[in-house]
Amino acid sequence: MRALVFEEFKSLLAIKNVADPKPDNDGVVIEVKATGLCRSDWHGWMGHDADIILPHVPGHEFAGIIKSVGKDVKKWKVGDRVTVPFICSCGVCPECISGNHQVCDNQSQPGFTHWGSFAEYVAITRADVNVVAFPDDMEFATAASLGCRFATSFRAVVAQGKVTGGQWVAVHGCGGVGLSAIMIANALGANVIAIDIADDKLDFAKTIGAVGTINAKDKQDVAEEIKELTKGGAHVSLDALGSPITCFNSIDSLRKRGKHIQVGLMVADHKHPKIPMDKVIAHELEIYGSHGMQAYNYVLLLDMIKAGKLSPQKLIGKTIGLEEAVQELPNMNSFQNIGVTIIDKF
Repeated sequence: MRALVFEEFKSLLAIKNVADPKPDNDGVVIEVKATGLCRSDWHGWMGHDADIILPHVPGHEFAGIIKSVGKDVKKWKVGDRVTVPFICSCGVCPECISGNHQVCDNQSQPGFTHWGSFAEYVAITRADVNVVAFPDDMEFATAASLGCRFATSFRAVVAQGKVTGGQWVAVHGCGGVGLSAIMIANALGANVIAIDIADDKLDFAKTIGAVGTINAKDKQDVAEEIKELTKGGAHVSLDALGSPITCFNSIDSLRKRGKHIQVGLMVADHKHPKIPMDKVIAHELEIYGSHGMQAYNYVLLLDMIKAGKLSPQKLIGKTIGLEEAVQELPNMNSFQNIGVTIIDKF
């Protein structure tokens, strides 16, 4: 099969012919029809993820058609249209038994713990626990866009944030995660403020539900701007980027007893950021992490899409071929694109 491969971290990427994967007894092999290009893939290429063994094929949010099935798989057959969450669980550890597959003790992640979806085929283990079907009328690119950024944002807003109608929600960073969170919070009836440093992204945020925007590049104190707009601060605030500045601003912008959700990855030199702990204590703030979503909860997300309350396809900025990803992946940290970039030509 053709795959995008890197031999060393931060090195040149190349398209190579490599061996086709085979399914484990409990797994499947999926023919990839579309896969998202995500900043997490950039982190992996940079060497920020200790799980990666070189040489490596990145890619973790994808959709496709099952090509082959292991002998112990019961729920799936060749030809099924499927996607998977980017965290694949074991289904039997204490966390999985409690329903929290997203923090599985024995989790695997395509594109990190094993070769991923920047290829014609990708193998997934424990298919009966991790594979998700999507409707026949949903495009592969749309289904692929759900796997990391949209599903993670859905759980962050719905399960962790417990956002309700009328609340003020601040979203720091208008990349794929942030725009997803804006759309989802708006669908739940919240008043959403989008924060970024690019006017074109803020303008786009308005088209998907943001009632207010702040260009952080033009403001000395983002938190005070949010407090003024909301008459006291956000009920829920999400750092959808993952930087010391956006993390601090998100917490600092909350009203008393407000809730911060950390969605953007904090890795390398950013993994131990400074936060306003004095306000966390005095204002009884809540701080949550959000890392993916369980496969069995995709039904909630898919139902909202079917009902027309969510339109993830609007967040697809452009589609590219696998060859173009050779140049696009190293530039992911420059945040040049609006919305999600999808590879759909292999």
